[in-house]
Amino acid sequence: MKRLVIATAVSALLLTGCATPGDDTTAAPATTAPSAAPSASAGAGPLLASHGLDGKSTVEIIDHLDRLSLQERPTDLRASVRPGELVVSGGAQEVGLPVPDDRFYLSVAPYTDQTHECFHHSLTTCKGELAARDIQVKIVDETNGRVLVDETRTTFANGFTGFWLPRGIEGTLKITYGGRTGEAEITTGQEAPTCLTTLRLA
Repeated sequence: MKRLVIATAVSALLLTGCATPGDDTTAAPATTAPSAAPSASAGAGPLLASHGLDGKSTVEIIDHLDRLSLQERPTDLRASVRPGELVVSGGAQEVGLPVPDDRFYLSVAPYTDQTHECFHHSLTTCKGELAARDIQVKIVDETNGRVLVDETRTTFANGFTGFWLPRGIEGTLKITYGGRTGEAEITTGQEAPTCLTTLRLA
């Protein structure tokens, strides 16, 4: 079984769709719901309100946008998930919304034949190969052997599935689908990618 190691240092990206080194269903929280989820910044009100997101926390916005059908995804909004914030832009406005200090959002798009490079997950433009598929997922924190996730998930309409994980861990992610399995090492530090598209099922 091949292990795919995720790079943990990549240059910053512009707010474009899954860009290189790059930036979506709902992730029922992988472990527990993030504690003390920060509310969206007041300055973001008009931008968020125009997309029906006003009053939602950063966690709720991420979960909502990642679960949308492809037809529902706004074409005039960019939402890039970073380790410590969600960067939202539309028109001439760009705002950063804080992610809870103790949680990290990792969005994963397993594949069999085709993939793309991605580093910061874009909630409105990233697309993976395997949409609406039931996959078996297991995530283990290798520092203490704790199993964080061991369940069947249905990938979102964009081919991704998202996990709220503890911040600052090193772990192993294993996905099985259709008799194929892929495994990758993951990290959830301040410089870690929030988008994983290199996990091939073989």
